[in-house]
Amino acid sequence: MVNTGDIHEADQSAKRAADALKSDEKLDDVMLAMDVVDTLRHERLMVEKELSSEDRREALITRLKDIYRAQGIDVPDDVLMDGVLALEEQRFVYDPPQKGLGRSLATFYVNRRKWLPLFYTFAFILGGASAINYFGFERPQRLEAQKTERLLSKTLPDKLSTAHQDAINIAATDGIKARANDLYNLADDAIKNKDAKQAEKYTNDLMDLTSDLSQRYTLRVVSRPGEYSGVFRINEDGANAVRNYYLIVEGITPSGERAKVLINSEEDQKTRRTQIWGVRVPEAVFNRVAADKKDDQIIQNAIIGEKQRGHTEPDYDIETSGGLILDW
Repeated sequence: MVNTGDIHEADQSAKRAADALKSDEKLDDVMLAMDVVDTLRHERLMVEKELSSEDRREALITRLKDIYRAQGIDVPDDVLMDGVLALEEQRFVYDPPQKGLGRSLATFYVNRRKWLPLFYTFAFILGGASAINYFGFERPQRLEAQKTERLLSKTLPDKLSTAHQDAINIAATDGIKARANDLYNLADDAIKNKDAKQAEKYTNDLMDLTSDLSQRYTLRVVSRPGEYSGVFRINEDGANAVRNYYLIVEGITPSGERAKVLINSEEDQKTRRTQIWGVRVPEAVFNRVAADKKDDQIIQNAIIGEKQRGHTEPDYDIETSGGLILDW
């Protein structure tokens, strides 16, 4: 019994083989025609010099037959004619594209292996420089600007308002209130002018004034082992030598603690908060305190004044110029 499936498969195989053979033959003809065109390009100038356009095709075909016959190749007339027509039609001639944007972009893309590494290097350098500029300069400046803006718009105005109100409420004299108002106006003007440095300075000065006004302490001459109760300075001014005498004092709060007092030194104009400082007194007062301490190393009359709430300076029980020092 014959298997119809096998017969069908055999027919299909034979058909595919015939198609492949035809494709090969077509390809061979095309390749041969291209060879004919190539040969014609070399012979064309000579033929064109000698023949008119009417005789050119037959002359070219005759010439081609001689060339291929000499090589032992038998080329059909139809293939030779196809080659001649292909030459006339410039079928196998490469026609470069016209110059323009499209051609430039295509050339640029084709040559990407040459410029792409340079592009990546440049992009890396540019990106690195941008990152350094942003994180090293732009971002810190932006954050500082934001910080300054918050300082001027919220932080300092709040501190200034509170310190001013407290100072006015505590101040015991019109002179102190006027001083508080002056500091407030200076700070407020600096805030309006966006001068953060000056605004912060005047605000801190007003806060210091408020802190000083709220303090209460008793002024006492220091009388402890290993510490001075008084010192003197010799200031030479030309041929004259002047002695300045100071008692070393401290402020004792109602709770028995030593107060931190803002002191401005008359010697170098430095200002700082301290728990111990010197008060300039006449020589007679200095000698009296020295004699009080000399007999038993204890100063019986150590209290020399008192600082009341609402005032900036203590009221002294002794004669004094009011000059202060921080170091001795």
